[in-house]
Amino acid sequence: MDGFRERPEAPADVKAYWDVRSSKIVASFDWRDVWAQEHVQAFTVAKAMRLNVQVALKKAVGGAIKNGTPYSQFAKELKPKLQSMGWWGKSLVTDPITGEGVVAQLGSPRRLKVIYQSNIRSARSAGFWQRAQRTKRALPFLIYQLGPSEVHRPHHVAQEGKVYRVDDPYWNHWLGPNGWGCKCWARQISQSEADRLGGVSPETDLDLKNYTNKRTGEVTKVPNGIDPGWHTNPGISHLNFVNAGRKLNEAFKRQVSLVQSLKKQLRLAELLLLVFLNSLH
Repeated sequence: MDGFRERPEAPADVKAYWDVRSSKIVASFDWRDVWAQEHVQAFTVAKAMRLNVQVALKKAVGGAIKNGTPYSQFAKELKPKLQSMGWWGKSLVTDPITGEGVVAQLGSPRRLKVIYQSNIRSARSAGFWQRAQRTKRALPFLIYQLGPSEVHRPHHVAQEGKVYRVDDPYWNHWLGPNGWGCKCWARQISQSEADRLGGVSPETDLDLKNYTNKRTGEVTKVPNGIDPGWHTNPGISHLNFVNAGRKLNEAFKRQVSLVQSLKKQLRLAELLLLVFLNSLH
């Protein structure tokens, strides 16, 4: 993968991921309200509870993902819009689950950077996974790479250089990014390069731990070293969602076709009945 460098225009697979995800907006008070795989089905930003704010954020993020907009331009254009909407600084907001008032951070330079980086890296990771699925016969392996951060999480450092086949369960979790601010990624490689690097790495114990989402009560298995919420592969979630939608659409078309066929048969039966009745006179 080309890492997470800014680029003039996103690849088609990244655009396809964003088009699916951005087709729906979900309001959330807390980042845990929309959990893991659900993120590929809808766009959301915690504490952005008003539709005009959600639309402004989605439009800015979509432009950044598709056009390679640098963060400086993204923030410069978005900040005054959010300020004019009153979505900036700290404000008293009501938690819809508890009904309690909370002084929460709305827009800020730090929040804009988190929104920008999180969405772009997830989209590029999902797009990369789609390409890897198409090209895995020629490039059957992935290798885990550290990103350009100055300081790395120890668990991520321990994964550096791990080589597994594209469809190995390891990549269900460790494709990257693997946490808030994480820049780790995977690179697709050939059989010959994998051999030069020593072949497939020994099987890794994912060391899954139970994590309880205190907002939803859902208990999830999360590998040790990955931030909860970042423990799924956005590419797999995206393809599963798209395939499920395609199957549902195909089933609907079959039902429509069946209904149309039955209507034709009914009309034919009516004509035959009319012919028969006329023959009696």
